[in-house]
Amino acid sequence: MDVIYPLAVPKGRRLCCEVCEAPAERVCSACTVTYYCSLLHQRADWVSIHEKICQLLIPLRTTMPFFNSEEERQHGLHQLQQRQKHLIEFCYTVAQKYLFEGKHEDAVPAALHSLRFRRNVHGLSSVELVPAYLLLAEASLGMGRIVQAEEYLSQAQWTVLKSTDCSNATYSLLHRNLGLLYIAKKNNEEARYHLANDIYFSSCAFGTEDTRTSGGYFHLANIFYGLRKLDLADTLYTKVADIWYNYVNDHYQTLLQIRAQKPDLLGKRLVNDTGLDEAQDAEAIRILTSVLNIRESAFTKSPKKIILVLKTLAMLCYLMMKSSKAKEYAIRALTLAQENNNVVEQKIIQEFLNVISAEEDRPAN
Repeated sequence: MDVIYPLAVPKGRRLCCEVCEAPAERVCSACTVTYYCSLLHQRADWVSIHEKICQLLIPLRTTMPFFNSEEERQHGLHQLQQRQKHLIEFCYTVAQKYLFEGKHEDAVPAALHSLRFRRNVHGLSSVELVPAYLLLAEASLGMGRIVQAEEYLSQAQWTVLKSTDCSNATYSLLHRNLGLLYIAKKNNEEARYHLANDIYFSSCAFGTEDTRTSGGYFHLANIFYGLRKLDLADTLYTKVADIWYNYVNDHYQTLLQIRAQKPDLLGKRLVNDTGLDEAQDAEAIRILTSVLNIRESAFTKSPKKIILVLKTLAMLCYLMMKSSKAKEYAIRALTLAQENNNVVEQKIIQEFLNVISAEEDRPAN
């Protein structure tokens, strides 16, 4: 990190902090194109996202080279736009992952980057800005900054109102975040209204049994659980658990079929097999562990429902290549099945544990 000397800055050029847009006093010495008002904001940005994209910012924030032809110039502009689009999605995914992990402060700089790149590519009033506004609103809620969250949500709502081509998926995200806002404000009636709309629009976009719809069911269940309407909450938690079990089990069974056809692949997995990105993996873990905690703390416990969630977490962790955690959940499920004389579940879980053991015992090449 280098200190900026004001007299060395070209006349008329205003250098702004990457995090808060205040006048900048420091510049990143690695890329020399990113500015900060203080060491505190530089550290926050570095931890959140800058370390991951530092060098990628250089071609985006330096003057384009001279091109010999219009064709070369257009190609250069296209390449620039593709880099920005890549960074939009990358920063968005990183911010989402932080939110699902409960790291709300870390999510802010990454979400701000996504918003800036969206403005550069799509313009100031595009509906493409809405997902970034919603990330920032959710991060603000997580930090207890309700007024700031309302401001971001107002920007998102206004942008949607002006748009003529807003997708059902975007409407779903908007209503989900409005639901979370009203939960924070303890207005359960408004929260239920928006979460019901979230489920409707998400169902239109992806289907009622899709994992992307499960978040709406989950947050609505939390409201009913808080109101002690336990039957309604239980029904919705069961819906969430079933959706994730079916999704994860499908991917697990597909992996077993591939293994059966190509036994030499045993123990050679190099990538995540969930079919989800890092943010979606984090969301799945957060939702399922929350449901498990609620199931295990319930006054009237249902071993069958607890086993289902434990099995889902076990398979999910296995597909994420976290074998030790997968084994931990599977052993807990097996113990519970044995305590309740559930022979069918014991057999299924033992077969799963055998798969993990076979993979662990295979010698490395």
